[in-house]
Amino acid sequence: MKQNVFDLIPVISKHITTENEGGLLVITFPRFRSKFMQRYFVPRNKSAIIRIRLDEHGTAVWGLIDGKRSVKGIAEQLAAHFQQEENYEYRIAEFMLQLYKQGFVKI
Repeated sequence: MKQNVFDLIPVISKHITTENEGGLLVITFPRFRSKFMQRYFVPRNKSAIIRIRLDEHGTAVWGLIDGKRSVKGIAEQLAAHFQQEENYEYRIAEFMLQLYKQGFVKI
């Protein structure tokens, strides 16, 4: 039986770090986890670290991922932030699924 995405509890992956830049979060992670891969496969003009700047909504969602709250709990906490716009819960769920698919969070 498939579990409802709203019941899942996301946890930030260990290789992810977060920085605050001007009130928005930037998630950073190594292009390759292996030192060998970083040394030999990162192009010379590229950084070994990838940085992804989150927008206002992404920052709000990411800030509530603590390994204790479910996706539903996060959506409930952000109701005022999203001004209860139509289908905002599904936007949060879809964002969480994208984070999972990219390996930024574990569920």
